[in-house]
Formats: sequence, structure tokens, C-alpha cells
Amino acid sequence: MAYATNFSAPAVYVRNDAEDVADVVRCLDGDHAAFKALVDRYQRPFFTFAVRVLGNRDEASDAVQTAFVKVYENLGTFDRNRRFFSWAYRILVNECLNVRRGQRPSEPIDSDLVADGSPHDDVERTERRRQVQAAILQLPLEYRDVIVLHYFNGLAYEDISETLGVPQKTVKSRLYTARQRLAAALLPWTTK
Repeated sequence: MAYATNFSAPAVYVRNDAEDVADVVRCLDGDHAAFKALVDRYQRPFFTFAVRVLGNRDEASDAVQTAFVKVYENLGTFDRNRRFFSWAYRILVNECLNVRRGQRPSEPIDSDLVADGSPHDDVERTERRRQVQAAILQLPLEYRDVIVLHYFNGLAYEDISETLGVPQKTVKSRLYTARQRLAAALLPWTTK
């Protein structure tokens, strides 16, 4: 059976720049509900990234929570000429790196699949997701970042470039290399 890599990318609306800046200003002026709006806006894409990078839902949840605390504590240093998402995302990446430094080898992520086919289809789908997740976790972080941001968070090259602070050519190169490595890692499984 041939296996086609099919990453479904949820819609992520990172073009909330003016709204983000307005919320930051309100928060700095003492309106703490404005920070809740920022958390609500970015909690899901941050968690998606963290769980894909760390491979553990509890550690991902902790990393996201810690990252938001650090974002809040450092709001005064945010440059309003930059994108809030990129700035906050960089804090999350650093937090995930900190967690990974202290991380023991982990088990694959538990999948939250909804049964919508035969038991055989469910087992196959679960195994395919497990294999893809394991292959992603084996990638070096620089390749994992671009895969997760592009395929799981739906970011365009330009947004990934700005978020990671690297040129778009580097994003394209890393995506190409990451795809090649994933294909090589998944090839034995796909030919079963």
C-alpha cells in the first residue's frame, strides 16, 4: 500500500497585528483581560507546536503556560513595530528548547482519533499517525520547526521566516530537507 503524506493544516490567523498591538497596549495600561485575549488567540497554535516538538502533552502544556507567563512578564520589551505572534512564538521556542534539554526519552503522543471507519482502518490510521509523529520527533529542531509551522499551523513561508528570524530561502531549504528526511524515515512503513 502506498502512503501519501497528508498533513492537514488547521487555519491559524496570525494576521492580527493591529489587534495584538492594541491588546498589548491595553494590558500595559492595566487591563489584564487584554492579555487573556492574546492567550485565547494563540494558545491553540502554541500548544500544537509544543506538543509536536516535545512529543508529550503534559510537557507541552507546561511549556506553553510558562511561555505565556514569560510573555506577560516581558510585555514591556515588545517592539510594536514587530509582529506579536513572532515575538511570543520565539519565547515559546526557547521554552521548548529548555524543556528538551531536561527531557528524558519520551513515548509517542497519545492520539485523539475519532473512530469513523472499520477497526482495521482505525488501527492503520493510528499507526500511520504514530509513525509520522515518531519521524517528526527524530528531525533536528530546525527542521521540525518548519514542518510543524507550515503543515500543522498553516503558516506561509513569509510568516515562518519572520517567526523564526531566518530568510525565506532558509525556510524553503529546511522544508525541502525536512520532507526528504521524513520521506526516507517513512519509506519502510509505506511499502508494507
